[in-house]
Parts: sequence; structure tokens; C-alpha cells
Amino acid sequence: MLRAALQAGTAQRHSVFELFGRTLPEGRRYGVVAGVGRALRALRHFRFDDESLAFLRDREVVDDVTADWLADYRFSGNIWGYPEGEIYFPGSPLLVVEGSFAEAVLLETVFLSIYNHDSAIASAASRMTAMANGRPCIEMGSRRTQELAAVAAARAAYIAGFETTSNLEAGRRYGVPTAGTAAHSFTLLFDSEREAFRAQLDALGTGTTLLVDTYDVAEAVRTGIELAGGELGAIRLDSGDLAEAARRVRRQLDELGATKTKIIVTSDLDEWNIAALSGAPVDGYGVGTALVTGSGHPTSGFVYKLVARAVDADPASPLVPVAKKSTNKTSIGGRKYALRRLDERGVAEAEVIGIGEPARGDHNDRPLLVPLVREGEIVGDEPLTAARERHVRARAELPLDARKMSRGGPVIETIYVEPDGDQLLSPYRSRR
Repeated sequence: MLRAALQAGTAQRHSVFELFGRTLPEGRRYGVVAGVGRALRALRHFRFDDESLAFLRDREVVDDVTADWLADYRFSGNIWGYPEGEIYFPGSPLLVVEGSFAEAVLLETVFLSIYNHDSAIASAASRMTAMANGRPCIEMGSRRTQELAAVAAARAAYIAGFETTSNLEAGRRYGVPTAGTAAHSFTLLFDSEREAFRAQLDALGTGTTLLVDTYDVAEAVRTGIELAGGELGAIRLDSGDLAEAARRVRRQLDELGATKTKIIVTSDLDEWNIAALSGAPVDGYGVGTALVTGSGHPTSGFVYKLVARAVDADPASPLVPVAKKSTNKTSIGGRKYALRRLDERGVAEAEVIGIGEPARGDHNDRPLLVPLVREGEIVGDEPLTAARERHVRARAELPLDARKMSRGGPVIETIYVEPDGDQLLSPYRSRR
């Protein structure tokens, strides 16, 4: 596209692209924005070096004119977006990218790959932490996904409320708090479970977590509490009927005087399992496979579409809306502005999208787009804790139906408003 646009003289036309989703994953009532920080980092390092250009030339992907243009590539336009941790709905303009066609079109794949993955993980994580209802969730999915995706998944899960990750690279790279437990192989290494527990306690102290279901759970609990002098930090259950096992172990721990010893459960947990364990004496959840695969929805289904462009390459030329009319893939033309409409109690009522200009809000409606890049300079960097805190606030605004695990559509509707104030019926609908 770039090569042909350069040759045709249209590459420098002022253009606006938007990244959005036409639907939520099937049955979901809201989504969570994640990947903003990673996308900005990718943009900062988005360059074509000599080796890359040689590859493109050798395979005749580009001609010399295009290669020369790519050699000097630096995005110089403007980007607005929903900040990380924010809630989104069908049609929400999560990114608005404004610049020349050539500059903006090159960012499609890198932005979509990051947003589609990270938002899928964060959306699943938000449902899990909502069902945990204040009990901590531990991200433990690194062995169930690609190695670099595992690091990104730990970051996204932390934004949506997970307390810690077992992925140490996520701790090093992003500052996500880290925690973990021993595997069954550690117990099997020793001649007896007692020796294994003693070795772990000697190395890590009594605040450690012992895995107690390698052999007999009740015997393992007795041994662990004895060796820890009654001050064991936690035990982990990883098999069987977790609710019943937790109740038995809690009674046993209390009878042994280990009333402060916590119970952590793992074993293919998802949001439904966590909800089912709400009445059990569980102190924390370790979640792996379901989390890093988006709990059945490993991508968010986002697209990156041209919604407006100038009539020619003159910088003063006006923008005209453009849109697809394809069956089931319709888009709405024109640059978008978004706000969250709230009622008098501060509960979200609608996603209001202005076309061409901001929709009019009232005293408590909340604008959603923030500047991320201004004239090529990244201005949207923020600490990961800010995204985490934002998610707590944004999720708390949603109607109570947002917490339902039953299948349903978006918990609030999306409304499009034209400059004359007319409202459009949204072409975007979630699958129920």
C-alpha cells in the first residue's frame, strides 16, 4: 500500500485512522483497554534499519523510492486514545491516529497485535478479579503461552486487578510484583515429603507456601505446620474438589492452631470457577491457562480503519469522511470523539461517540480520549499503577449487570451523534 501510494502521489494525504472493535467477545458485557504503554514503546522504537531494508529490497516488497522513504521513517503526527485500564464497548475509538496516510498506515499491524492481545487478557482478568471480590489473584500462566506473550499477559493482568505474577521478567521489565510456589517435582526430588518441606522452609522461611497435594493432603498439612512451628504462611491446593478440600484443610489448620495460615488454590481456574469458590475458605487464586488465553477469547477482534482523509496532498485541504460498506463489516466515517454518559449517581448509562466533533455532555459526563502522541512526541506515558487504579474506578462506574457471568450483550449502549445533533443507530452489536 505504501509503495503504491507513494507512486500515485496520495501517500501524503492527511488521514485519520481509528482502532476499535465492532463487537465484544461472545457473551461479554464490557472490555478492558490494555497495551497502551507497550504500543507507545513500540512506536518509539519503530524504525527500519539497513538489515530490514535489505530484506525488503531483496524480496522486491519495496522499490528504491519506498526504501529511501522508510529509512527516514519517524511518526510525526498525533494520536489520541482511551487510557490504559479504561472500559470499552463496541465502536469505542480506542485509538485515533492522525497524520499522513503513509505514516499512519504503517502502524496498523503493530498497534493491532498489541491491543488485540493485551486487551483480551485484561478483559478476562477483570472478570476474574471481579468474581474474586477482594481476594488476591496470582498470574501463573507463563507455561501456557508463547514466552514473550507471557510477559505481556502478566502486565495486562496486573492492570485489571491481579496482585502478583510468577513471571520474573514481568517484574523486571514492568515492575509487576512477583510471587510463586514450588512444583510437585520439588517434593518428588526428596526421599520424603518431610525432607522437601524442611528444605523449602530452611531456604525461604516460614512465610513460604507449601504445596500439599503430592501425596496425602491431611498428612502434608500436619507435617508443614509442625515444621513451621505453627506459623506457616500458606498452603496450596492444586487438585480435586477445591471447595471441599479447602473446607477440610481450613478446619484442620484451625485445629492445629494455624489460624493465620492461608489457603491458595490453583488448577485450571477461570472466572466461573472463582465465582463457584466464593463461599469456600479460600484466601487467593492462582490462574494460568484461562487467563493467558483470554478465557476462551484470545483476541479482542479490533480493527484499524481509515475514517477520514484529505481530498489531496495540500496540508490545508479539508478532511472528508470515508467508510466501508461491506456486508457485516460496515464502519462509520469521520473522526470520533468519545465520552461516558453517567447518571446522577455516577453510574454509566451510555458510550456517546461524536462524529466530527465532540458530543455535548453534562456536568458529570466523562471524556474518554486523552493525548498519547503530539506532533510525533510521546506524551501519554504513565506508571502502571495509574492504569491499575483507573480500572478500579472505571469498573465501579458500570451498572451491576456488568458483574453477571451469564451471557449477555454490552452493559451500556453506544450512541453516535452527528454534528447537527442527530443520533445514529450503531451498526456494531455484540454476539450474545
